[in-house]
Amino acid sequence: MELEGFVEAGSQEAALLKQIDKDRLPKHVAVIMDGNGRWAGMRRLPRVAGHRAGIESVREIVESSARLGVQVLTLYAFSVENWKRPRSEVRTLMELLKEYLRLELDSLHKNNIRFRAIGRIQELEEPIRKQLYEAMRITEGNSGLLLNVALNYSGRAELVDTFNRLLAEVKQNGHTPSISEELISRFLYTSGIPDPDLLIRTSGEMRISNFLLWQIAYSEIYITPTYWPDFRRKHLLEAVLEYQQRERRYGGI
Repeated sequence: MELEGFVEAGSQEAALLKQIDKDRLPKHVAVIMDGNGRWAGMRRLPRVAGHRAGIESVREIVESSARLGVQVLTLYAFSVENWKRPRSEVRTLMELLKEYLRLELDSLHKNNIRFRAIGRIQELEEPIRKQLYEAMRITEGNSGLLLNVALNYSGRAELVDTFNRLLAEVKQNGHTPSISEELISRFLYTSGIPDPDLLIRTSGEMRISNFLLWQIAYSEIYITPTYWPDFRRKHLLEAVLEYQQRERRYGGI
């Protein structure tokens, strides 16, 4: 694994890495990045300080996932429901997104990472849309880690959009196909991508928050009490190791 030589010899990360079976890595890891506000509150800082601190976790987890050999990483960055937050907080989140793309796009491209935004991107403001589409265009030929960032996303909204796209195709073609799981999956935002093997949620909350409702049917769920701004490479390795210690039955015995 490329992480060897990247983690410090004799460190806790190195010890965790030795226990991980490189042949049984999760192909797709999805993350509900939660706890920024509480992290800031514990330090008597404004909530936006938590969001800004969380950017460093994004950098480290993206880089670590790529080096580890994960094929797809999906980060839940902004939900449809997040528009209910104070306008100033929403504005800050959008500015942080633009800042991340401006500062990290070259690094993503150089590290062969493909960037993709999923969700109702068309509803975002034009400057943000332009940056997102540009990032996707620049990195579309890369063959390493696929980084999905879920923006203006909800699992129910995705299913509504999926069935609307399916209905539009039916009207265009003039015939009704037999509905199957494979057909529905073809119209999801994540079409062509394997479903998450591992879903990580930070901050200790026991809920899935309307995230990838169709895709996580058989995902292994890992809950950590660690707030997102404190989530680092060590925590990712702990989650992967826990995943490898489970037996996935997919409804069987």
